[in-house]
Amino acid sequence: MTKIAATIASDLLRIQAVTLRPNDPFTWASGMHSPIYTDNRLTISYPAVRTHIAEGIAAVIREQYPETAVIAGVATAGIPHAAWVAQILNLPLIYVRSKPKDHGAGRQIEGVLTPGEKVVMLDDLISTGGSVLQAAKAVQAEGGDIQAVGSIFSYQLEAATTNFAAAQLPLFSLTNYTALIEVARQADQITDAELASLHAWRQDPAAWGQDH
Repeated sequence: MTKIAATIASDLLRIQAVTLRPNDPFTWASGMHSPIYTDNRLTISYPAVRTHIAEGIAAVIREQYPETAVIAGVATAGIPHAAWVAQILNLPLIYVRSKPKDHGAGRQIEGVLTPGEKVVMLDDLISTGGSVLQAAKAVQAEGGDIQAVGSIFSYQLEAATTNFAAAQLPLFSLTNYTALIEVARQADQITDAELASLHAWRQDPAAWGQDH
């Protein structure tokens, strides 16, 4: 576990952007039972936390994607973090709607994107990757060259790995499910038995749900 992964995981737990309930699972919109609920929108209200996030993402981009020319935020939760990262890196910002506007010019992408420019897209959370990959297609359709997709947190679900591989796009997250539950255990927020149950959910969410 990297230092930044531990820091962000601790931040998310402290401000209750992430809630762990292995013994009283949540039901997602898809109907799947889950021991975790994430609301990273809360991070925007905590200056120290959002600074850790923006500086962490900016550092990854500087090191791994130094040719990036534009930062893209996925509406709506990715927009504020993309804006802070773009400010740190002194780069242009665009944002991408889930679908084109139904009035005016009908734009899906707001801001200036020149065909051929190298883009890093940012969202707050990766579950299966479906929504951010749809946004990525919109940027590619306008000629953007997407270098990578970045997020604050990833559930590390196999579906996301499969979907990003199919799209041939790299993915990075500042922290992830494994790091978060390990940090929670170190802080005595969960027991060893609960930690084992949480690991089991990531390995096979469908089977875990049948037991809850």
